[in-house]
Amino acid sequence: MEMKKETKAINTPYQRRDAYDALQMPVYHALAFEFDNADVMADAFCGRTNAPDYSRVLNPTVTHFEERVAALTGAKEVSAFSSGMAAISAMLISTARAGKNIVSSRHMFGNTFLLLTQTLDRFDVKARLCDLTNPKEVESQVDSNTCCIYLESITNPQLEVADVRELAKIAKSFGIPLIADTTVVPFTQFDAQAIGIDFQVVSTTKYVSGGATSLGGVIIDYGHFPEISKLIKKDSVFNLGAYMTPHVAYMQTLGLETLKVRYDRQAASALEIARRLSSLPGVVKVGYPGLENNPYRKLYRELYGEQGGAMVTFDLADEEQCKTFINSLQMVHRATNLFDNRSLAIHPASTIFGPLSPETRRAMDVDDTTIRLSIGLEDPEDIYADLEQAIKRVVE
Repeated sequence: MEMKKETKAINTPYQRRDAYDALQMPVYHALAFEFDNADVMADAFCGRTNAPDYSRVLNPTVTHFEERVAALTGAKEVSAFSSGMAAISAMLISTARAGKNIVSSRHMFGNTFLLLTQTLDRFDVKARLCDLTNPKEVESQVDSNTCCIYLESITNPQLEVADVRELAKIAKSFGIPLIADTTVVPFTQFDAQAIGIDFQVVSTTKYVSGGATSLGGVIIDYGHFPEISKLIKKDSVFNLGAYMTPHVAYMQTLGLETLKVRYDRQAASALEIARRLSSLPGVVKVGYPGLENNPYRKLYRELYGEQGGAMVTFDLADEEQCKTFINSLQMVHRATNLFDNRSLAIHPASTIFGPLSPETRRAMDVDDTTIRLSIGLEDPEDIYADLEQAIKRVVE
């Protein structure tokens, strides 16, 4: 029978029947695995079978997590890593080589920006940063040495939405992959392959982990570029040493089972809070793609569905007001991360992007006046009450 995604998240079968018929995949903390004979052992080590050989590169608990993600996305392959940044690094290392360039945007997470502009630059891979919401500009930056177009589906913290479909057309015309970090919207909410994405990278630390239980990341591969796929599964997993651990895979498999329920609650609360913040004295502007007056709302809904996610931004008059607001919070936590069960608040310019120069932050449109909220599972009335009292202290 064909199951709905919520059902697949709970009922994806194991590769092999568990010895004790456990309903939940056990945590295989074993490092090495026994083989019946030399030929079976050789087949496993040479990749002719999917039997686990060594838990740095293949582990049953991690494999089961990968297979659940594949069942939910329709991916050909899923590779699990120790963090979202590890997944991004493995993806780009598998795609690029010296002399190539990556077309992307200045609107991206701080460490991804540094990976593209500093780390990969040392290996003669150049970043060409442009406005991904302008297809003509993107097309002008792509040439015969471009190895991929890379974007964040919804940028953090700018909340910009590029038309992935237009970018996919450009990528396809040049025979290169479109790679998207889709962390801000759960991969269960939309069909990435249908809108033209070839590879997704996702920080499973966020929605998937089930409330900030563990660090992880995945590459979701739709099989359109077999040579890159081979590098991900062989070079990146085997040689970089960033494979997901069994305990994390266990925690994140549990997280998948409740993902839809949690997301529905968080997205609904985020929309309510964004609407109420929009009319609160002292708030200069609110960023949230689910708001009726948001410039990206129509495009966002076409690509990612009606729910606008659980990240909300708002601006105050200046950086000093932002600090006063952060210091005045009583229930919402002063912490980084996104999509925890708890609501979180952070001032991105002085924290996540703090090590960058003011000039670089301005070029990335990371404003000193912006607060980023991650909306949790608390009652939205309580979340808003705390935000309201903190903002009132700012404007007193």
